[in-house]
Amino acid sequence: MSEEKKALQILQDNYQEDNIITLEWKEHIRRRPGMYIGKLGDGASSDDGIYVLLKEVLDNSIDEYMMGFGKTIEVIIENESVIVQDYGRGVPLGKVKDVCSKMNTGAKYDSKSFKKSVGLNGVGIKAVNALSSNFTMVSAREGQSKMISFSKGKVLVDADLEKTTKPNGTRIEFTPDQEIFGEYHYREVHIEPLLKNYCFLNIGLTIVFNDKKYTSKNGLVDLLNENLTDEELYPIIHLIGDDIEVAITHTNQYGEEYYSFVNGQHTTQGGTHLVAFREATARVIKEFYARNFEYSDIRNGIVAAISVKVEEPVFESQTKTKLGSREMEPNGVTVNKFINDFLKKELDNYLHKHPDAAEVLQKKIQESEKERKAIAGVTKLARDRAKKANLHNKKLRDCRIHYNDAKGDLREESSIFITEGDSASGSITKSRNPNLQAVFSLRGKPLNSFGLTKRIVYENEEFNLLQAALNIEDGMEGLRYNKVIIATDADTDGMHIRLLLLTFFLQFFPDLIKKGHVYIFQTPLFRVRNKKKTIYCYSEEERINAIDELGPNPEITRFKGLGEISPNEFAHFIGEDIRLDKVTMKKEDLLKELLEFYMGKNTPERQTFIIDNLVVEEEVVA
Repeated sequence: MSEEKKALQILQDNYQEDNIITLEWKEHIRRRPGMYIGKLGDGASSDDGIYVLLKEVLDNSIDEYMMGFGKTIEVIIENESVIVQDYGRGVPLGKVKDVCSKMNTGAKYDSKSFKKSVGLNGVGIKAVNALSSNFTMVSAREGQSKMISFSKGKVLVDADLEKTTKPNGTRIEFTPDQEIFGEYHYREVHIEPLLKNYCFLNIGLTIVFNDKKYTSKNGLVDLLNENLTDEELYPIIHLIGDDIEVAITHTNQYGEEYYSFVNGQHTTQGGTHLVAFREATARVIKEFYARNFEYSDIRNGIVAAISVKVEEPVFESQTKTKLGSREMEPNGVTVNKFINDFLKKELDNYLHKHPDAAEVLQKKIQESEKERKAIAGVTKLARDRAKKANLHNKKLRDCRIHYNDAKGDLREESSIFITEGDSASGSITKSRNPNLQAVFSLRGKPLNSFGLTKRIVYENEEFNLLQAALNIEDGMEGLRYNKVIIATDADTDGMHIRLLLLTFFLQFFPDLIKKGHVYIFQTPLFRVRNKKKTIYCYSEEERINAIDELGPNPEITRFKGLGEISPNEFAHFIGEDIRLDKVTMKKEDLLKELLEFYMGKNTPERQTFIIDNLVVEEEVVA
């Protein structure tokens, strides 16, 4: 028998009845957490698994509120443990154990009880339970309470019914399991927007988070005001109907900015409702003016939000970030028709009743049209150039898996490094993961685009090729990389290049930053080593600690640029332990003023700021 046949026979012998196993519910969740909560993470990103666990618990409390029970939800997070207390009806006492530990168990299969709920499939709480080192549910209902606690999905305590004076409601305490999530940390910067969104979508709801109260009086208007980073051109249009609420305005920013929700769930990836909303908004506005406006001109600068309530919604994953439902209810009106009919009536009426707003909007559309036509010629040339470059683009070393791939478990991990010069890009290219990490090399310092029109995106070859590499000319839907990483030297030139690139993105593609796709690569400043161990340090403090750890007279190397780091070493910095700082924008970061200060003409204020914040680095002698 040949070696090949022997190997096949061994495989055949090892595939018998005994090889087929059935995992318990909790073991399946713990082995395949990504199926239930998306990705893991340590809490540094807003979509990390620990926030999904919090969301799954909150969703049940929100569903109670939506059914008319419990106006306040209390959230406490201390020492990485979470407590969520609502004052709804309380889980039926005889079903507390089943709700926590039996898959596909819940009240929401009966649409009469929870017509338009978020937590529809009876999986979420079970996932929280299985992925927590400690999980406790206490339900109070009509003077009685029931408590049950688990560890990693296994029952620890199943208490008998007790009398209680506490009001009706459900209390859940959980601690995400470090075996699954590693060293994680809940960050308020990611929790606060989540809680605010729940309040924006549920007028009258109060959420108390570590003694801080959140509530909303104006729904989606409050949401837009919270997120606007440029002044609105006209007062926010706020339209409310049965199962739908929208808010619309325009700013002088480029691009389109949307916030979409289904049954209170933030659909960060959009879905059928957002597609319908974008289409219907542009169509209604075009028909109102009875002008042959392009949809792209109508939507340029739009900032809008939509919230719909769908019966038995179908999402494209357990994390519920993209709506897949075609109909508002089973065998009912389509999502597309429902949204279009609503806007055709309400938005058209609004524009007729508010001629001042209609006039400002028309002027904005005409300005966008004028600019588009002015650069039409150069745009075509630039696109042709970019197409040719895609075939032999020396500036781009592409990867195989992209963020805009229709399917793929790893598309969220796709990234592109924007580097300065060939030496840095060469080191990264040699040490990168070619499946997930692309590299785009800049010639040197890019042009300062502050105050320029979008024409520069097409006239400047470097900007045009970068736009083409990212595939964002027509919006964020085509974005090829989840993480756009600016990787420059940690010196003054490197800092300047960072500012120039951020200026470019903020001016022409602000949604790239607002959606959390832009990062700054933390570069190691020092290498401290002896014969046994090497430590890479990112700050002076880390350097001192490394010297203390390694003992007397270690070898210390100061990295002055990325090009000085060998590809073998680079592999340590861009792998699992990569250090990234996400670029974020807050409400108070008014874009125009921010860019004017940093990238406008030299002003006494900026000169004073630079002098006051100047850091002079001393040469380190090994």
